[in-house]
Amino acid sequence: MSISLTDSAADQVRLYLDKRGKGVGLRLGVRTTGCSGLAYTLEFVDEVAANDEVFESNDITVVIDKKSLVYLDGTELDFGKEGLNEGFRFRNPNVKDECGCGESFNV
Repeated sequence: MSISLTDSAADQVRLYLDKRGKGVGLRLGVRTTGCSGLAYTLEFVDEVAANDEVFESNDITVVIDKKSLVYLDGTELDFGKEGLNEGFRFRNPNVKDECGCGESFNV
């Protein structure tokens, strides 16, 4: 099982954690929603729960609950800018289909 962050994503997470002033890392997950079934979640973590899996990538602690890990195994998180838009992008090898608006996916 693996999860990775690009240099750009790791730099952005460090900036957010520094601004926030606390946190042990980044939590990635999935939730049921949208027309394709699943959507990504991303939030900062102050504590690691007993049912979490913990990974290190580019000196960032990445926390994922065991239910989400099945859907996220092998995913690379990137951060990029396109014109005036910027944000995190998930490169997930498990995705079979995405909805037209890009908000949800299925595996």
